[in-house]
Amino acid sequence: MSFPDVTNYYLFAQVIASGSISAASRELSLPKSTISRRMAQLEQEQGTRLFHRSRSGLKLTDVGREFLVHCERLVSAAESAQQVTQRLLEKPRGKVEISAPYALSQSLLVQVLPEFMSLYPEVEIQLIVTNRPVNLIEEGIDIALRVRPTIEDSSLIARPISPAPQTLYIAPALIKNDSILEPEDLQKFEHLSMHYTHGRYGYELTHSSGSQKNIRIKPRLISDDMIVLREAAINKLGIASLPNYLCTEAVNNGELVPVLTDWHLPVGIMHMTYSHRRGILPSVRVLIDFLAEKLPELAQRQF
Repeated sequence: MSFPDVTNYYLFAQVIASGSISAASRELSLPKSTISRRMAQLEQEQGTRLFHRSRSGLKLTDVGREFLVHCERLVSAAESAQQVTQRLLEKPRGKVEISAPYALSQSLLVQVLPEFMSLYPEVEIQLIVTNRPVNLIEEGIDIALRVRPTIEDSSLIARPISPAPQTLYIAPALIKNDSILEPEDLQKFEHLSMHYTHGRYGYELTHSSGSQKNIRIKPRLISDDMIVLREAAINKLGIASLPNYLCTEAVNNGELVPVLTDWHLPVGIMHMTYSHRRGILPSVRVLIDFLAEKLPELAQRQF
């Protein structure tokens, strides 16, 4: 048994509700000939007449009356299904998966996600904290926060949030006044670094005057977790290149001091990556808009 064309069932119910094929044609914005052809096809499929045409309108046969009841139920069920879809598309609810590196998660997201979840109690957040690059499409992730020197080319949307400058930091107990005056002085100290797959560790420094120097180092500690690097620097294990937003409190408390402030490291760009807004669920859309509103101000205060 082949699956019936439910479009014909829908048209049959609409024709009867309208009172004539001509009236249904006007209401549905379909050619009268198309509806007539569909009704003839439906009667042929059912193997019986469903209605008769007369000057006073359409008159249902006995079979047609029974058949109409089920067609009306079909139309009602379709309308209910559409209402469910529209309701889900209008109200933020359900799970949103967001990926962020450790540093951004522990310094920024921890401050804004509780407020978001209070505003949208039917939205569930799954936060994936990782420093590795994630593939949003393959891994089913809705939003990813990233910090890169440039925004990579992508078929996804990459929305800039804020610059993320880095500085060289050291525990004050490790240095004496003016003991680090030039980039070459850095080589007298131990160093702490993020992991680089190319294995070449160092600092690309640009002076305020525009001159540049590359200083090679051999890190004593390598970690993908910037929080670990910051705590190691606080505990006098060496110099670390860290985002300013991670070190504001430590600097204010006298636990870390910036060095070579006339020399600048490459500035990263914190950005939010997600698929195109068309077709995005409301839960994802409201989180994107919320983060786009809250993170730049919070980042500027800490950067």
